[in-house]
Amino acid sequence: MKKVLFIALVIAGSLLYQGALQAQVRVNVNFNVGSQPVWGPVGYDYAQYYYFPDIDTYYDVASQQYIYLNGGSWMFAPTLPPRYNFDLYRGYKVVINQPNPWMHDNVYRNKYARYRGQEWYGRQPIIRDSRDSKYFIVKGHPMYGKGNEQMHARGHEDHGDHGERGHGHDHGHN
Repeated sequence: MKKVLFIALVIAGSLLYQGALQAQVRVNVNFNVGSQPVWGPVGYDYAQYYYFPDIDTYYDVASQQYIYLNGGSWMFAPTLPPRYNFDLYRGYKVVINQPNPWMHDNVYRNKYARYRGQEWYGRQPIIRDSRDSKYFIVKGHPMYGKGNEQMHARGHEDHGDHGERGHGHDHGHN
């Protein structure tokens, strides 16, 4: 009887431990604020790609590379070629959480065509300008490295900028 009880406890313990590991993986996969660039739009805990409707180009957050057409082929590079002359801080960005969105470029080009043009420049809140402490982990943010512990030490709580949200786009629910 003791053996059966011991085996049951070992099995239950291993199942609980495995469940905790899977939950930890899920949290890490669904949160990459610290990897997002300071010019990224606020309101997203996770962004796989950004799409720039003005220049029909993508940015891969994980690899920190731009994906753009060059002579009919998709190129991957750490910087945009000078011919684009695009202001990342003011230009409109769409979050896309679908694999390889450039392979379906016509879909995104048509879907987000209305966000092209000067009328959208500077109208989207970006991470660099956010006072929400969750963005203080983004390298390049003016408050980089000054997390919640400093806010609490001074007797202040940062509840973030209410109303600064990205304009929910492609969240991968297709």
